Amino acid sequence: MDTERHQRASVPEQDIAVFWEANSCGDSQVGGLDGQFRGNFDRFFSEYDAFRYQREKHILVCLDRARFAGKKVLEIGLGQGADSEQIIRRGGRWSGLDLTAESVTRVKQRMQLHNLPYDDLKVGSVLNIPYPDNSFDMVYSFGVLHHVPEIHQAQAEIARVLRPGGELVMMVYAKWSLNYMLSIAVLRRAGLAVMMALGLPGKGIYAAHVKNAREEGMYQYLRLNRFVHRSTDGPDNPYAKVYGLGQVREDFPDFKVTRSYKQFMHAPPLTVKWMPMQRLMGWHLMVHQMVCKGADGVRSR
Repeated sequence: MDTERHQRASVPEQDIAVFWEANSCGDSQVGGLDGQFRGNFDRFFSEYDAFRYQREKHILVCLDRARFAGKKVLEIGLGQGADSEQIIRRGGRWSGLDLTAESVTRVKQRMQLHNLPYDDLKVGSVLNIPYPDNSFDMVYSFGVLHHVPEIHQAQAEIARVLRPGGELVMMVYAKWSLNYMLSIAVLRRAGLAVMMALGLPGKGIYAAHVKNAREEGMYQYLRLNRFVHRSTDGPDNPYAKVYGLGQVREDFPDFKVTRSYKQFMHAPPLTVKWMPMQRLMGWHLMVHQMVCKGADGVRSR
């Protein structure tokens, strides 16, 4: 535990901001706003949303389950704003916060293009949320909080801005998943070790892994508590964590888990979408948590 906490603290938030500023979440999956779409926001958002919700159909179901209607919602980590739009269309009074100016610029453009009403949109850190105490009924964060090394500080800030009885709805990567336990922990590490042993340069993403392993040393790079960072959102991703409910309860002490479920069979290089095992071995762990503080806004113990 001490080793893990030291490792988390050794990843500066600025490094995470720089990575996501340069790798706007999901952009490259559809060819890039500055690539094939040549700055055409309308076409880009249309193609991106179609790709996202076709590939990960469960997200729309998860959004329906959250019941945003009539609630003040803060979304932390915005990507291209696809879920932001869905929250607003489901009746949520939405505000957005992202660590990167790039994401905020894109989401603001989405709001203007689609004539979507919203309360606020800011660049800022989850470690110091720029809103007063008890500002929101819900906080929503999909695929973001597992990239925050200082998660204890982040969850305290989320608890602070939630009203008594407020809810945090989040997706984090699942530890007890086929992707982590087989693909990341075994197959990808073994494949990279073989490539290194044979002196193979690799192609594409594998070439980047080989380069990293040569620079850091293969043994160091393949240590699971380090390799997991580079095996979730690209070989240069500085930090990622996988969660079981035990880790959720440990990292979010100001909250009580009220509901959880897994979705999305995903374990590249394996083709596993056809497998009916997502409730047991899915990669996306959805967690609903109630903030533990009384009517006076003080944490209940």
